[in-house]
Amino acid sequence: MDFLTHSLLPLPAVRDFQQRLSAPNLPWRDGRLTAGDHAALVKNNHQLDPNAELTLAISNCITSAVTSDPLIKSFSLVRKVHSLLVSRSSAGDSYGWHVDNPFSRHGRRDLSFTCFLSDEDTYEGGSLMIQSGGEETKEFRLPSGQIVIYPSSTLHCVEPVLSGVRYVCVGWIESYVKVPDDRSILFNIDAGARGLLARYGRSDELDLIFQSYSNAVRRLSS
Repeated sequence: MDFLTHSLLPLPAVRDFQQRLSAPNLPWRDGRLTAGDHAALVKNNHQLDPNAELTLAISNCITSAVTSDPLIKSFSLVRKVHSLLVSRSSAGDSYGWHVDNPFSRHGRRDLSFTCFLSDEDTYEGGSLMIQSGGEETKEFRLPSGQIVIYPSSTLHCVEPVLSGVRYVCVGWIESYVKVPDDRSILFNIDAGARGLLARYGRSDELDLIFQSYSNAVRRLSS
């Protein structure tokens, strides 16, 4: 399983952020300032000053939600959430095909995520497109408050916004297990074991599965 979509933020928090993002005179900066040399050539959007009060409020809320959500923790094996950015894309803005840098000064980038902050009916276009192997491409345009998490090694882009304004928070996860296939195997084992536990209750056999899962995480962690 390469991608995870999940409801992350409660509606009251989303509505509060939407209202605050629409305020005038917020310190928006050229998005190219936070892109690598190659990505800057295809990036056309704006990002809220990383030190702005609203950026910190959104970043802290999303970081707390990501690090405390059981499904995301199982999928990502989160060691650290870092380098969060709040982005605004207006009509005509886009972000061409690119791959994220493997590191930032805050940590390794194993998984990337986008948390959608705008309601779907407030803008047109702006889909996140992710290349999932060969020529297959997956499209993500999620309701506000939902998140998509995907390997940072994949090529991806944001299609042009046709109308309205698209607000998202993007960030990165450093995982305890940096190989995507290893994370996928561990996630499937954990999900299967938890499903059996919920359906049938504890057993000696399940204890062995959970023991093996924990030891596999230890062995594969970096």
